[in-house]
Amino acid sequence: MIKTFKMKLYPGMEAEYEKRHNELWPEMIDMIHAHGGKNYTIALDEETLTLFGYIEIEDEDLWSKGADTAVNRKWWDFMADIMETNPDNSPVSIDLKPLFHLD
Repeated sequence: MIKTFKMKLYPGMEAEYEKRHNELWPEMIDMIHAHGGKNYTIALDEETLTLFGYIEIEDEDLWSKGADTAVNRKWWDFMADIMETNPDNSPVSIDLKPLFHLD
């Protein structure tokens, strides 16, 4: 199953966002894999600071349980100063409807 979504960076935070993801914690990688995520890509529209995410997941319920892990909550807190977030520090994330996929 493919999930696509968008999020939003604060102005001037592009390099910091990339840096933090290039140094993604091993325990965060383990959590993503343990909750069925793979082939995860995030792209940036530099004009609008909109982030576009793509991830392949095994199961929607399993994937959603990853949000309640301690490492994920810690990641949200770590990222809250550079992007739009909800009151619980989860990123404001809007699911996108995939319209085309090849292979």
